[in-house]
Amino acid sequence: MQFLLFLAVALIAFGTYFASRKRPLATRGAASVAPIVGVVALLAAVGSCLTVVPAGHVGVVDFFGTVSPNTLKAGINLVNPLANVVKFSVKTQELKETMEVPSKEGLTVKLEVSVLYHLNPEQAAEVYKTIGPNYAEIILQPQFRSVSRGVTAGFEAKALYTSERELLAGQIQDQLRKIVESRGITVENTPLRQVGLPARLSESIEEKLRSEQESQRMEFVLTKEKQEADRKRIEAQGIADFQKIVAQGLSDQYLRWKGIEATEKLANSSNAKVVVVGSGKDGLPLILGGQ
Repeated sequence: MQFLLFLAVALIAFGTYFASRKRPLATRGAASVAPIVGVVALLAAVGSCLTVVPAGHVGVVDFFGTVSPNTLKAGINLVNPLANVVKFSVKTQELKETMEVPSKEGLTVKLEVSVLYHLNPEQAAEVYKTIGPNYAEIILQPQFRSVSRGVTAGFEAKALYTSERELLAGQIQDQLRKIVESRGITVENTPLRQVGLPARLSESIEEKLRSEQESQRMEFVLTKEKQEADRKRIEAQGIADFQKIVAQGLSDQYLRWKGIEATEKLANSSNAKVVVVGSGKDGLPLILGGQ
């Protein structure tokens, strides 16, 4: 409508200017500025034929209820000046939900979960025709809540504290994607932000985890002590074997011979001493010390 308004102003301004040229110069008055007004109005009318689609958006052209299947890309686009251009964001958006969901045991769990999504630019025109600009509130949000409750009902509450938590988030994402992607909404991810269990259940789960950790610690201690006992047993057996071997190799003749060798070394040393051969125990030399 602005195009028609600007075009009418431009025509009136130029018509006034050409009409004033037939009058005497002194009577023209304000009609002398009519060309300027006409040029400005004409430029505004031409400008209304152009529209700018911001980055990360697409434009849907609505011409009096007829929606073009071809969307406008980001940038400057030439459009019908009488058409209305509705701009949709195709950027990644986040929808946060805090809800109370049932578990497999029938417990009520407080769940904080998000869904990351974006509008499929190829289906923007269809979304505008069948849903409207508030498609997230009409389609995504209620389906997200329904799917989340349905999925958590198949898991035990303790699963939300274990590795099954990622499995739960994956099932929510897959089921939600099947429902909303046909409506032009692409689901990227559904991360679980926080899980709140009933106080008594949380305490029992934490107590169980502590007991399991303590049991594992005791198993480690027992294993370590058993290994230490095995080490000492092996060491003792080695010492016993060594002593047995040494005992088998010793004899009276061998000991006397070693005593004689020691006596010879002492006799050859520079210290003064008296050596009485054959007077010691078992016939070994008797050494009377000096310096």
